[in-house]
Amino acid sequence: MWCKLSSIKGHYPTRFQGPRNWVEKREVLRLVRRLPQDTRAYYAKYARENFVNYREVDPSDDAAVDELLKRTYTHSLWVLNKYSVDESAAGRLKEICSA
Repeated sequence: MWCKLSSIKGHYPTRFQGPRNWVEKREVLRLVRRLPQDTRAYYAKYARENFVNYREVDPSDDAAVDELLKRTYTHSLWVLNKYSVDESAAGRLKEICSA
């Protein structure tokens, strides 16, 4: 069942869970589309699996959440550089992870 994001917004008490996490995941998957065609499926699956693992992090631990966001951005840059994709493509992700 689909529902408006605003109707579930209050359900997510922390800054890492919920809508912000969706924005991060969506942005990482957009970056995956910039990779060579034959690598996209691997990195898309890898990104999804990592976001599932992030659920285990204590959302009230700001230091842990900040570390995960930093790692998300750093790893994304590493993959983009590996395939010679311009780092500026990750500008939006940097904004999200720095917020």
